[in-house]
Amino acid sequence: PAFELQSKFAPTGDQPAAIKQLTDGLKKGIREQTLLGVTGSGKTFTMANIIQNIQKPTLILAHNKTLAAQLYSEFREFFPKNEVHYFVSYFDYYQPEAYIASTDTYIEKDSAINDEIDRLRHAATVALLTRPDTIIVASVSCIYGIGSPDHYVEMSLPLIKKQGVWQIMALSELAKNSLGRLHSPSLVNTSTQSASSLNQTNFMIYLIAMQYHRNDLAFERGNFRVKGDTIDLFPASGEVAYRFEFDFDTLESVKIIDPLTAEILEKPEQIHIFPNTHYATPRDQLSRAIDTIKVEFDNRLKYFEAEHKYLEAQRLSQRTKYDLEMLEETGFVKGIENYSRHLDGRKAGEPPATLLDFFPDDFLLLVDESHMTLPQVRGMYNGDHARKTTLVDYGFRLPSALDNRPLTFDEFETHIRRAIYVSATPGKYELEVSPAPAQQVIRPTGLLDPEIEVRKTEGQIDDLMQEIEERIAKNQRVIVTTLTKRMAEDLSEHLKDHGIKTAYIHSEIDTLERGDILRDLRTGVYDVLVGINLLREGLDLPEVSLVAILDADKEGFLRSESALIQTIGRAARHEEGHVIMYADNITESMERAITETNRRRDIQMNYNKEHGITPHSIKKEISLGLRAIIPEKEKENKLDLKKVPKSEFKVLIKELSEQM
Repeated sequence: PAFELQSKFAPTGDQPAAIKQLTDGLKKGIREQTLLGVTGSGKTFTMANIIQNIQKPTLILAHNKTLAAQLYSEFREFFPKNEVHYFVSYFDYYQPEAYIASTDTYIEKDSAINDEIDRLRHAATVALLTRPDTIIVASVSCIYGIGSPDHYVEMSLPLIKKQGVWQIMALSELAKNSLGRLHSPSLVNTSTQSASSLNQTNFMIYLIAMQYHRNDLAFERGNFRVKGDTIDLFPASGEVAYRFEFDFDTLESVKIIDPLTAEILEKPEQIHIFPNTHYATPRDQLSRAIDTIKVEFDNRLKYFEAEHKYLEAQRLSQRTKYDLEMLEETGFVKGIENYSRHLDGRKAGEPPATLLDFFPDDFLLLVDESHMTLPQVRGMYNGDHARKTTLVDYGFRLPSALDNRPLTFDEFETHIRRAIYVSATPGKYELEVSPAPAQQVIRPTGLLDPEIEVRKTEGQIDDLMQEIEERIAKNQRVIVTTLTKRMAEDLSEHLKDHGIKTAYIHSEIDTLERGDILRDLRTGVYDVLVGINLLREGLDLPEVSLVAILDADKEGFLRSESALIQTIGRAARHEEGHVIMYADNITESMERAITETNRRRDIQMNYNKEHGITPHSIKKEISLGLRAIIPEKEKENKLDLKKVPKSEFKVLIKELSEQM
């Protein structure tokens, strides 16, 4: 299937020229290009048009889950007939394994996996392997190792119905018939699997090897259940389940069913079951991996003993022997990713397989808000390496654990064949590696960049409150950015005390709740949003008409030229957009940001005058954001001990002890 863009709008303003310049560049083989587009100029729509023109599998990289969710939602609307998927970290909570030598404190890895995001990750890799018309919207978690695509395919189970009987399809035949990445010979040339019939016992052995679990009571994703001659499977990537019915030594029928009601939805002629984990490993490779782990373990043990580090030797021995036993018995162990170098058959120092390896070589990379995303990619490796080096030095992990890591920036670059960096404020790297950027200064709505006003800090809070009251009277919203958490908290409380509906957004608020607050601002639950550095890139808030920047003259990361331009952009989606910078001096960053904004504003005014365009605010549907992707879990009834009278503590302790 081809990429088919569906939209009631056609490219306007600067979009047609930008689309043509970037598409022509890709067709000429230009490796890296930049799209410099102001806030609200329709950069996402330009990206969608380029995807349709190029017709290649596409990775869209975003710097956080909130922005990724927004892009995912938009691209699903643009490409309803194609495969659009979401790939971000599946941890709701993550405490990495660590060791603090100075206090002799070992912190065990602790995490909570979001089941729905895990399903979406599996759906993404399956789509890449089976469909050519695939778009993946991902965070930088896509540069972390997830297991070999070769093993993922080799451990999969493709089934086809021939002459009324279901049988395993040879992977060579599968590659020939595949629409997606399975065309690649490298994914099938190591397999000896050939076409064969299937009985119930062998089928269960296959499922267990793919790390599916038998559970006849709770039918959940990643499990299968057995009732007589029938096996129901809930695959890792699916929203639907499969029912397999056997007759003696043959698989007689396969049905797609609703996992809740067991209603038959479809009777397919061909299906492909992929493993329940991206770290599934063929038995022969697993045996080789166990052997090489043992060799590394013996060498490391000798090293510690020679250095008289007996505590480290004991730690390593206890951990590794247990892990080896689990691998030999079950093919899996908690923390299996730390042995990924052995499981993949890689040499020391070689990069791990990541989501990028599931793409064909000629995929298209679109990096959204590249001035934020690329530095994130660049910084991931060093932090991970420093933490794991300590674990290795003190005997908590084998040295090969260092190769379970994110890609370095140089390794990331080797995957790039064709890339477009998208930002209102491209960084130094993007401008150096690409030719003159395609520019989008004109907005389809005719909106101008906001007017900027610099006011003295004396009496700034009273002045700000007066401005807020004026916006509330017009049913408009306000964003206020501060430099410190303390000031944001104090200002938020002060505004609330004066009857202004205010929310405070900061780094400790989780991703889902942050999306809820932004949606509540748009719907009018709040009139004012106070924050520090979370109110910049990618936030689509058309109701905001005023952005107030406190301490605008405090030069630094939060008040750099790029940061100021991004913050100013939050008022650029409203026809009455206005920015007030509270400052006693005008810094170089302020000067450059104001000059650039005025330059764009002049271009926009002249264009509107020439074409008879009247600016009008963006009208945008209020979506559920991440809530549309991740259903809200039922909240646990947590006991608040602060509200329990001390006189009841003894009774409570007794009850809890009995429950234990």
